[in-house]
Amino acid sequence: MIDTHSHIYVNDFSEDLTEVLDRASDVGVTHIFMPAIDLDSLDQMKRVSHPAIDFYKMAGLHPCDVEKITNEFEQRLFDLADKDDIYGIGETGLDYYWSTDLVKEQKMSLQAHCRIAKAVKKPIILHNRESTEDLLQVIEEEQDGSLTGIWHCFNGSVDEGKRAIDLGLNLGIGGVVTFKNGGVDKTVKHLPLNRMVLETDAPYLAPTPKRGKRNEPSFIQFTAQKLADIFELPLNEVVDKTNENAKRIFNIQ
Repeated sequence: MIDTHSHIYVNDFSEDLTEVLDRASDVGVTHIFMPAIDLDSLDQMKRVSHPAIDFYKMAGLHPCDVEKITNEFEQRLFDLADKDDIYGIGETGLDYYWSTDLVKEQKMSLQAHCRIAKAVKKPIILHNRESTEDLLQVIEEEQDGSLTGIWHCFNGSVDEGKRAIDLGLNLGIGGVVTFKNGGVDKTVKHLPLNRMVLETDAPYLAPTPKRGKRNEPSFIQFTAQKLADIFELPLNEVVDKTNENAKRIFNIQ
């Protein structure tokens, strides 16, 4: 299984990272993609390693951290994103849940990430919280046929999911799809599996039956099984398809 979105490098895992990664390997996790929170995240990612798992770094700035943007930010981000060991741009996006004080700055940051993603030909990873219409509007304005990426932690409507797919995006399916009253499971069944990838968002949003605990990559097995139940497919078929999608998006063998 491929975990396309895990903050495995953060301090939540500083005391037991080896054990966490051992558990991930034991359940069949083979690849973990690490989106950045800010430009310092790349230094934190350096400590993450495991003999049975391949790790892939991303560069970006979370929308809740846009106050960190300086005049040199876009050039610094481009310089990082253009490196061969960076596989995605983000996470970026919009978040109106915590605050709407810096909406203009969030949109400017998202636009800068889009420009960089197109320039370096790498997928963009989109955070979205209570900002769907504005987020998709920015992507529509920035889409020139070359922008690809993932709507991380997809929780939109069927129409929003279809619109995102039409705009060249894929849907990141995480623990929320297992929540009893979340409604994501009812939406996902009407959208194409060939545009979905698995993710954990560890250490956040642990799936049922681990809800409320620190999330970790091994818990992706519960999300994969839920997708198999939704689409009435064998688990291995869902894993194979979502792995294929992830490898296509991130251009890895």
